Amino acid sequence: MSENVVHLHKATDPPTDDTAPTVLTVVPDPAPAAPVPLWVRSGRAVKSAATHESTRATVRAAARHGLYTFNGGRIVARRAWDGRTGSRYERMIRAAEAAGNLEAAEEWEERLQRFRAARHHRRMDLLHSPVEAARGVAVGAGMSIGVLVALGVVMAISTGHVGDVITPLSATVDFIALLIRIVQVVWGPALSIGPFLALLALWSVGRKQQAAPAWALPANVRNSEGEPITPSIVVKALRDLGVPALARAIKEMGDAGASMLGPIRIAGCGVEVDVTLPSGVATNEVQNRRRKLAENLTRHEHEVFITIPQAARTVRLWVADSGALDEPIGPSPLVTDDTMTADYKLGKAPWGQDLRGDAAALSLYQRHLLITGLSNQGKTVALRSLALWLSLDKSVQFLMGDLKGVGDWAMFDGLATTLIQGPTDEHVIQVTEMVEGAVDEMNRRIQAPPGTVFPPLIVLVDEAQVAFMCPAKDADKRPYGGSKANSRYFMAVRKIHNQGRAVNVLMWQGTQDPTNENLPKLVREGAHTRASLALGTESQARMALGDKAVDGGAAPNLLRPGLDRGTLVVASDGISIPAGQSSITVRTHYIDDDAAEAITDRAKALRDGVTTLHAIDRSAEHDPLADIAAVIGDAPRVRTKDVLARLAARNGDAYGDWSFLDLKRVLDDADASPYKSDGVMCVARDRVARALANRDSDSSASAE
Repeated sequence: MSENVVHLHKATDPPTDDTAPTVLTVVPDPAPAAPVPLWVRSGRAVKSAATHESTRATVRAAARHGLYTFNGGRIVARRAWDGRTGSRYERMIRAAEAAGNLEAAEEWEERLQRFRAARHHRRMDLLHSPVEAARGVAVGAGMSIGVLVALGVVMAISTGHVGDVITPLSATVDFIALLIRIVQVVWGPALSIGPFLALLALWSVGRKQQAAPAWALPANVRNSEGEPITPSIVVKALRDLGVPALARAIKEMGDAGASMLGPIRIAGCGVEVDVTLPSGVATNEVQNRRRKLAENLTRHEHEVFITIPQAARTVRLWVADSGALDEPIGPSPLVTDDTMTADYKLGKAPWGQDLRGDAAALSLYQRHLLITGLSNQGKTVALRSLALWLSLDKSVQFLMGDLKGVGDWAMFDGLATTLIQGPTDEHVIQVTEMVEGAVDEMNRRIQAPPGTVFPPLIVLVDEAQVAFMCPAKDADKRPYGGSKANSRYFMAVRKIHNQGRAVNVLMWQGTQDPTNENLPKLVREGAHTRASLALGTESQARMALGDKAVDGGAAPNLLRPGLDRGTLVVASDGISIPAGQSSITVRTHYIDDDAAEAITDRAKALRDGVTTLHAIDRSAEHDPLADIAAVIGDAPRVRTKDVLARLAARNGDAYGDWSFLDLKRVLDDADASPYKSDGVMCVARDRVARALANRDSDSSASAE
């Protein structure tokens, strides 16, 4: 029988095998924490109770309803005082004098005099009213008694009882006694309840006016953004704008500061109001404080627009509903209406919506166009949507150069006569020669007999800053880019700007991040319609839209890059702009690539077929019959004048001077003579194809 040995000394090397004895370590309990003093615990409890949300809500509710009653009493007292005295008229006189409107001051002074005269007349009547009242009471009482006695006599005659003579009189006395008893019963409770009803009425007035500090208002009101725009809010925002002269004038006006304001009108997703500034306050002092004014109105800066109408010393404020401008607008009618067509001369392109929510449509008739902005803000989509609408007019021809070259304009292949896509210097050279070809076509049209009507020719260059910045030079050392008198692209654009609109040759350009180097002054000022997306500085805004538009309130530099993508500030006589303004802000419809392809497919169906050139043929050699076949495309027949126009666009040097006789000579020689169809001379595709086939077979036979 074994025994366990318990060692009474501590081993220096405790055993590690499984038979080692278990050593139990006794850990003493930690010392108890010192008790918290009663006064500390009481203070914590009081603090917790005082700062609890329920306590704060209760305090806010008590303060709110108490102040509703108190301030409601002040409001009622002020209304009563205004009704009994001429203080209202005096405030209006001070307001008119502060605003420098002496005519209005004289008119209010006349009203005050009439009010005082009428009040004096009423007070003088009170001197005679006691005698007149006593006389009236006596006469009325006598007449009433006489009527009652007469009625009693009639009753007595009818019934034969003499006592009925006083029956109506006694009934009246009994009725009066009943009324007195009712008043005696009701009078006591009425005296007790009356003050509470009066306080309830004052509370209702104060609650309706929100007559309490902001911290005491309910959470849904206290935390809400974008409170409704009222005259008092606008006046307070202007008073706190930081313009000393304006603040002094409003202070002198008293509560009548709203006399500066016109009617507040609902305008789309916001409201609009005209503010006539007091004497000594300039309109630009308000314009330059747009952010502060917006914050005073509990709005973000991009939700307040300040423009200058025709009226002197007046600014027009448009204040959006909170968050309304961050909501997208609906799809373009070009996408939703498959039956829509275009009319270059009389129609307007559905471009988007203005800030008032009204449709914004742009006339493109004989107007050169320039759209600019920072990169990736929707410039190409905005420009392309105009071209998509115009493509639905089958008479319009397009020459297009896309110097970005990522396929944004690929859907116009088969619709545009020329489509060049790419960012290299070679593409710039091709685009320059395309624009110069349009200049030759313009000159040919100018030399035509007076009264000749030409189809619209749109010369469109997207990312035009690439052309202006191109360093390449031709064989004669003439630069393609730049803004000098020998710069080829610059001079070609200038020539179209100078004379193109008279013969329906129009220049459309889209650029980004404008500077004097990549968008020369003469080119940007040659555009009739100028539009800008978000820009970085005011100087760029002036480059994009001109000084007049910016001085009138246009501010594309205040748009938010990225957030306001697709929002344009437009200066043009081709769009409806409110009277007195020099620009309008438009939120454009977004048309994606798939929808754009669907629209161009509809546009291609309206045409006989267009062969799109993807490069300018600079070789001297050309084949007239093959070129005629190329411009006819898949159409069974094309009018001779359209064939001439397409040949000139294909090779202006070779065919720019061609007339109908030149075309007829080539076709007659090939046995493919033009013929008349429905009274119009046409060229048949089959005849030209047969002539080419016969020529090729003859060439093969000769070679054998």
